[in-house]
Amino acid sequence: MKNLLKIKLTMLAMAVMVFAAHAQVKSDFDKNFNFSNVKTYSFAGWQKGSDEKLNEFDKKRIQDAMKSEFSKKGMELVESDGDAVITLFIVVNEKTSTTAYTDFNGGMGYGGRWGWGYGGGMGMASATTTYSENDYKEGTLVVDMYDKTEKQLIWQGVLTSTVNENPKKREKSIPKKIKKLMKKYPPKV
Repeated sequence: MKNLLKIKLTMLAMAVMVFAAHAQVKSDFDKNFNFSNVKTYSFAGWQKGSDEKLNEFDKKRIQDAMKSEFSKKGMELVESDGDAVITLFIVVNEKTSTTAYTDFNGGMGYGGRWGWGYGGGMGMASATTTYSENDYKEGTLVVDMYDKTEKQLIWQGVLTSTVNENPKKREKSIPKKIKKLMKKYPPKV
């Protein structure tokens, strides 16, 4: 019975790790805009007070990771009047995942069946299904880039991922996820 419990817990832990490592990235852009002209950018802040869901450390981690990734693409952060203006928006939702594990032998270790013709009869094997629920937070970060002169949206990146509750892990995971998002910039026309 202890082995069965260990197997179930191991499977649940693996499912959570795979789920937690997953980050979904999407982007969209103005196909008529020439992104090669964007050499500088300014940060206009967080939209609609969405940063209230973050602590100061995570805000800094996100902004530092964005700055690092834009720098790798040859763009410089300026206080104001950049070629592009960046705004950030974040949404955090509470979610629940359900995992099911079915033990087809009911723990007996025997799977044989017996019966009488035409499918009638009794089965010795049984199936037991165990369900477990896992509560977690899912965060969506939206990065909007606006053209300074036209004040039009020219690029949008959206990153959706599980929020890690451990600050040490967020310190490493935030830059990795921002890097994954920024692979979509500049867009390939």
